[in-house]
Amino acid sequence: MSHLIHSKEILVSDEHLDQIHHVNNVQYVHWVEEIAVEHWELLKNKTKFAKDYWVLVDHHIQYKKQVFKGETLLVKTYPEKPEGIRQPRKVEFYRNGELVVDSRTLWVLFDGQTHRIKRIESDWLNF
Repeated sequence: MSHLIHSKEILVSDEHLDQIHHVNNVQYVHWVEEIAVEHWELLKNKTKFAKDYWVLVDHHIQYKKQVFKGETLLVKTYPEKPEGIRQPRKVEFYRNGELVVDSRTLWVLFDGQTHRIKRIESDWLNF
């Protein structure tokens, strides 16, 4: 199910850095949400949930190595098997093939009209 993997490259610049000149932890959180939204925009019209939206409810991130200005990150995301109403998503950051930041988030789907939680089937990713 390679269509469920989305990736992109990010060149680290001054705007991504903190006071000690490495990528700010808050920046990774921003990128996690940004790539999840990008991936959903690419996939949603292949599902029956195209008018619905996801809300982030839980976020775990592990920082393994520092990253600095001028380095390129490969960011890779993919959904994991649903857990009830929660949809887990992995976001991994690689520098030169080495995993430097690892994130797992839980998302809940909301109905685009009623703004209420929408249940998802355990096999909804099989498209």
